[in-house]
Amino acid sequence: MHHSDTDLIYSKAHKQVKDFAFDAQVVEVFPDMIARSVPGYNTIIDTIGRLSQQFVQKNTNIYDLGCSLGAATLAMRKGVNADNCQIIGVDNSADMVKRCKMHVDAFKGKTPVTIVEGNIQDIDINNASMVVLNFTLQFIEKEQRQALLNKISQGMLPGGLLVLSEKIAKGDNKIDELLIDLHHKFKRDNGYSELEVAQKRSALEKVMLTDTIEVHTERLTNAGFNHISPWFQCFNFTSFVAIK
Repeated sequence: MHHSDTDLIYSKAHKQVKDFAFDAQVVEVFPDMIARSVPGYNTIIDTIGRLSQQFVQKNTNIYDLGCSLGAATLAMRKGVNADNCQIIGVDNSADMVKRCKMHVDAFKGKTPVTIVEGNIQDIDINNASMVVLNFTLQFIEKEQRQALLNKISQGMLPGGLLVLSEKIAKGDNKIDELLIDLHHKFKRDNGYSELEVAQKRSALEKVMLTDTIEVHTERLTNAGFNHISPWFQCFNFTSFVAIK
């Protein structure tokens, strides 16, 4: 017996697998999809909450860019100790934003949260002490990624923290195959079938273009971050900290 919120999107054969989109169908099953598809996701979210305790400065803005259903936003809201801050969550999916607002409203917290429907490339970043791009940059066109990071960096205060989580490539075919294989085994162990894994892969192929750790590090350096390091990796999923 499946719950209605179990991800079955790719469980039946699709004649043509359309490009992956964060539509109403995905929103319904998103927490399940993420938990079963992204190794270490909960660790990343918990850590974003911990980092917010340490890095958020009083009288500043906090941004969750590509906030989806607000997991990172809620973790930061719980973690923030600083006074007079606000969290701005941005997502370009109307379906996500609607559901995210419901999630955020369900939890009370001293830090006000605004969820905005919009393109993260159009949002002003200013007076920021913490910015999160949690598996978001990988959906931005490759040639636009540097400009986005530059904009984020320019809107950040000294000592501000960017958390960037991404699916990565290693640029070494043997290793890439191994990491992809481990990730697919992880998904199968979580109950996804071969068909679901294959169809999801082809749905994401054109919309998620991955970079190497070196490329990410170079971009962050170019954007003006002084201290950069991956702090988490499981298979081909990595999260970086970058401090201004």
